[in-house]
Amino acid sequence: MNVKNTALKKQGERRNGRNVDVLTIYFYPNKNYAIARAAMAEEIKIYDLIIIGGGPAGITAGIYAARAGLKTLLITKNFGGQINLKAVEIENYPGFEKISGLEFIQKLEHHLKKFAIEIIYNIVEKVKKENDIFIIFTEDKKQFQSKTLIIASGAEPRSLGVKGEKEFIGKGVSYCVTCDGPLFKDKTVAIIGGGNAGFEAALALAKWAKKIYILETLKTIQADKVNINQFEKLGAKGEIITNVEIKEIKGSNFVDSLVYQKRDTEEIKTLFVEGIFIEIGSIPATQFVKDLVEFNEKNEIKVNPKSGETSIAGLFAAGDVDDMPYKQIVIAAGEGAKAALSAAKYLKTLNPKS
Repeated sequence: MNVKNTALKKQGERRNGRNVDVLTIYFYPNKNYAIARAAMAEEIKIYDLIIIGGGPAGITAGIYAARAGLKTLLITKNFGGQINLKAVEIENYPGFEKISGLEFIQKLEHHLKKFAIEIIYNIVEKVKKENDIFIIFTEDKKQFQSKTLIIASGAEPRSLGVKGEKEFIGKGVSYCVTCDGPLFKDKTVAIIGGGNAGFEAALALAKWAKKIYILETLKTIQADKVNINQFEKLGAKGEIITNVEIKEIKGSNFVDSLVYQKRDTEEIKTLFVEGIFIEIGSIPATQFVKDLVEFNEKNEIKVNPKSGETSIAGLFAAGDVDDMPYKQIVIAAGEGAKAALSAAKYLKTLNPKS
């Protein structure tokens, strides 16, 4: 047998009166060639589509893929993505005047599970493409294969990168008001970040904390007017400090202070707080494809805006991982739908008679 320099070789054969996909796998342990053959497609399943991510983009992609009749697998560590960290109600998604993030995701998940789609709760560590097949490696060392792939893995909270931050995670430093807010009842807290996320976190904390500071690095606040107005209603309980640079987080066993510098006067000041919530944006969760697709300067995956396709044929991205502007729930859902429809169209080019 002629052994080729490849790990996978897929071909069609006719067996027992029907066409099946046969996958030949070549293993090279210790440079001594040994060949193992997987005889039937049922033994090595190749999906039409694998979706990575369980937020609005991934869930919507799953719904559209199932409706298109694609053999689909969705891999996610949980459903909800960043919405699980959202502290206040969602008020800008059509059809819902006001709905909590938890209830919203539960509705999406329930809708998805109405369809014939496989779901695996896991974390993807790496993706590669061999012989037009995508191979997905998960944290528990399993492998899954697919003809097309949608990356909808969302984003992760961005860290400050200052002294004391890592040391006090779980000891006063948090990135999730929904998770940790109740722990700061009757305490003084600081929120780093003057965008919508920061103000929404502050409004959620208002039911517990006795004093809330919002610190913003820019001279002006970037949040929507409606959020600013709501925060101002807190009166003396809330205070905004702008044009600062965070220098250090201090404490002994737990956080007890925050050191910052005023940019205009260069004065160093200390704010005595018992909790610090960091709300300065997020970083796309794209580490597992870092050597596969093209990225922009923000580490977002570059996509064709018409299709959601990346620099790799058959690989699509949707939601907060891609380089499209306006990171909104409704936009992520729309991008998920677009990516699934584009994947279905791409699959027809692989098998024009289908």
